[in-house]
Amino acid sequence: MKQFLLIPAGILLAALSVGQASGQGSTAPVKKDLPKGWHLSDKEKDGFYGISLDKAYEFVKGKTSKTVVVAVIDSGIDTLHEDLKPVLWVNSKEIPGNGIDDDKNGYVDDVHGWNFLGGKDGRNVKKDSYEAARVYHNGKAKFDKPDMDANNLNKEEQEEYAMWLKAKMKVEGDAGGGGADLVFMKRALESSLKNDSLVKQAMGKTSYTGKDLESFSPSTPEGQKAKSGMLYILKAFNMMETPNTEFLEGFEDYVSGEERKKEAMDKAPEDYRGEIVKDNYYDFNDRFYGNNDVMANTPFHGTHVAGIIAAKRNNGLGMDGIADNVRIMAIRAVPDGDEHDKDVALAIRYAVDNGAKVVNMSFGKSFSPEKKWVDEAVKYAASKGVLLVHAAGNDGSNVDSVDNFPNATLKHLGERASNWITVGASSDPLAEPQFKSVTASFSNYGKAEVDVFAPGTKIYSTIPGGNTYGNAQGTSMASPVVAGVAAFLLSYFPNLTPEQVKMVIEKSATTPDIKVKIPGTDEITDLASISKSGGLLNAFEATKLAASLNATAPPKTTPKSTLKKGNKG
Repeated sequence: MKQFLLIPAGILLAALSVGQASGQGSTAPVKKDLPKGWHLSDKEKDGFYGISLDKAYEFVKGKTSKTVVVAVIDSGIDTLHEDLKPVLWVNSKEIPGNGIDDDKNGYVDDVHGWNFLGGKDGRNVKKDSYEAARVYHNGKAKFDKPDMDANNLNKEEQEEYAMWLKAKMKVEGDAGGGGADLVFMKRALESSLKNDSLVKQAMGKTSYTGKDLESFSPSTPEGQKAKSGMLYILKAFNMMETPNTEFLEGFEDYVSGEERKKEAMDKAPEDYRGEIVKDNYYDFNDRFYGNNDVMANTPFHGTHVAGIIAAKRNNGLGMDGIADNVRIMAIRAVPDGDEHDKDVALAIRYAVDNGAKVVNMSFGKSFSPEKKWVDEAVKYAASKGVLLVHAAGNDGSNVDSVDNFPNATLKHLGERASNWITVGASSDPLAEPQFKSVTASFSNYGKAEVDVFAPGTKIYSTIPGGNTYGNAQGTSMASPVVAGVAAFLLSYFPNLTPEQVKMVIEKSATTPDIKVKIPGTDEITDLASISKSGGLLNAFEATKLAASLNATAPPKTTPKSTLKKGNKG
């Protein structure tokens, strides 16, 4: 699931509350601002807590690289963007637009990837329900009985019942609490839409960024007030380079999602996906569904992620991605709502079968009823030497004790994935002046579950529009920073196994020179107490360590698959 502007609701609400209480249209003054691309910088040289990427490139100067395919499982990618077109994966076995499955992989005209949220009629799933609501209503007839006795259930049914109870509590909580917050958010949205309309009228154009607005002087008091209101909210979330249309679309999507959550107790969620995709969802072997529209109508999130990893370097346009010899495979499986386990599992398998060596997954949810399918796909990826990188989530929670799916615990296989990296969001104190920590205020964390922290605040990257760029933040941005470094390492050291890349990234992570705040609190601690590596991603140190390894070829054993041949189409 993608959260509004990749930031948790509570933080948005707090920021808006501060704005109302102070009566000011700006945030606290900052003596020094973060430059675009700060996440690539070096602390010693530049003064920011970046990943020291230039030093890494200097270290491999003169060394030949190999092209690495990185799959981005996300909401879609703007395949027409100037900084992404040169780095898109192209299925050379497929003839574009002929309506034939030339490579006979079951997916027709999959030139740049595949859309598992599409219909054969060309329609695409945009919004979807939340997994808690789906679990609750799917199990209601079976478990919501006055004489329900869990002792009469078998082990599998007991696990299903426990999940249902958890979903029931979640749905009841969403329906019964936060009413005032939702009212407040709707009013804030209405106010923002009104301010936006006035600003557009005053500026004489329909699209603008916060930077544009800062230099604009309205001629009327009404225009000045609208400018102040829009500037406040854009500054509060470091969205000054984000176009107003993208910002407001995200705000509207968030409010709409919260409204769906409140309705979930009494109203079964609509089958948005099934109505368009039309597969037999509970038959995992019915897998050749979807279409080849990997851009679809919701590409902001995926476009931003893809740019962080691989936007064309040194071309004088927009910004530079991390890896210089990669191809981005676009796989659409994340709607505005919670993703479905079947789509995630098949997206991973598609990536593996079509040559990806790194898979980025900037999404997550609290329930996973078909986790077995995802676990088996993760195991399959490991057998083929593919690394999976996943965002830890944006709830400011300890994921050692709070569920965030998918994850590295392969419950149905009784093991832990060795090819998996979970990424928390680091920051620079200048990125969040009110929080002032090397950790991002919203990031999930966990001594056992979060492997490493990487920059995830005020990250400048590609956004839809062909030649448009802007900031976004969240662990959704931190994950592709790690995926980009992993691809960079595999490009220059192609014999590294996923396990070695994981080890290199964790062992080379640098301990920050200051204490950090536990996200969501003001409590001070060491980074080692809230992550496995206890460090921040450092591309230079990782490159030095990778170069020292006696790399071996990846294993070629393949686990037994549950997939049957199936029907292509």
